[in-house]
Amino acid sequence: MRKLLLIAFLIIPYWAAAQDTTTAPGRRRYYEAEEDSVPKTDIIRVLKDAFHIKSSNIPRKGRGGVYYSLLPAPSNVPGGGTALVTSTNAAFYLGPRSTTNISNVSFSPSFSFSGRFSFSFSSNLWLEGNYRNITGDMRFIVNPQYTWGLGNGVSEDEKQLLGNNYFRFYQTFMRKINRTLLAGLGYHLDWHTAIRIKNNDSVYLPTFVKYQYGTTPGQHTVSSGISLNLLEDNRNNSINPQAGHYANAVLRLNPTFLGSNDNWSSLYLDYRKYFHYGPSWSQNVLALWGYYWTVLGNKTPYLDLPSIGWDPKNRSGRGIEQNRYRGKALINLEAEYRRDILPNGLLGFVVFANMNTVTQPDKYWFTNFHPAAGAGIRIKFNKRSNTNIALDFGMSKHDRIFYIDLGEAF
Repeated sequence: MRKLLLIAFLIIPYWAAAQDTTTAPGRRRYYEAEEDSVPKTDIIRVLKDAFHIKSSNIPRKGRGGVYYSLLPAPSNVPGGGTALVTSTNAAFYLGPRSTTNISNVSFSPSFSFSGRFSFSFSSNLWLEGNYRNITGDMRFIVNPQYTWGLGNGVSEDEKQLLGNNYFRFYQTFMRKINRTLLAGLGYHLDWHTAIRIKNNDSVYLPTFVKYQYGTTPGQHTVSSGISLNLLEDNRNNSINPQAGHYANAVLRLNPTFLGSNDNWSSLYLDYRKYFHYGPSWSQNVLALWGYYWTVLGNKTPYLDLPSIGWDPKNRSGRGIEQNRYRGKALINLEAEYRRDILPNGLLGFVVFANMNTVTQPDKYWFTNFHPAAGAGIRIKFNKRSNTNIALDFGMSKHDRIFYIDLGEAF
């Protein structure tokens, strides 16, 4: 039954994509149309009206300006506790809107009084006509997080707090090779230091997780490699997609001559489909997401193994604590329904569900699915970039987690 559900989830979006005649140059610019009789608004407009601030209108055609969104707020962090997170997003066009996707860069520092600190900077740039796409992801995290081992993991009472300092540097360059497909190369570096269990000196990490690579206390691990990338993305706004689909394949090779501790590789396949209902000026969207992530080889460092919540944007598995399920391969499936509450778009809501499965510790066979579900409120921060403040509450068998972020989970 699980296999039938998985096959259906993966096949239906591809079938729907085949029925979709929308093309990049001529597609409708969702949430930018003028047909609605109710003017759209956002927090920026509410504040301007409240304080009687006048500003010039940004043109709807051409490149336009830079649309900023800012969110300083407390949020739960993996490993327990609350951190102050300040997320800043800048969205802009590097070409005509009719032919160029919106680009964005984000900066998100955070700190907590429990010893966790993070600094991250990411970018997704679309050059004029979508002929080039450049993405970047740089992070430094003092990163104590709980670990449960591989597969289904140990019980909640047996989990251990695993400390490590983490540095990431990813950069990918792609160019268009036909009307909709892009291909390119990337460089990826994951560097973990000071790996040790922090809450129990009597527990030996390799024995606890039953995995020997990258688990020796106090050691550091380096995974340095290049990637081969294929991308098809006909969404006109990755911050809050209203229609279209996204497909991405990444084959990553980590050889020792580039600095990796051992030779290993990985494969990441990601597909997303968005169904928009009703008039183009309203938000009424069903979003589907599925990804498959696996390592190829037996010498992948423990902290680089596929794990829930460690997709490229750390958005998967809402309702399940990051790291809760880890293995040599992971399948994650998600669905979310998004809709406006107010006609002016200021408030909206979402409901979502997800489930994942990872491989068992001792063999390449998947565990049972681990489900989660939840709901959330959306507050429009910037109508020009269609950026929402996302307030979500997710639940699963073991966890009850509140999330606050800028932009949609996927």
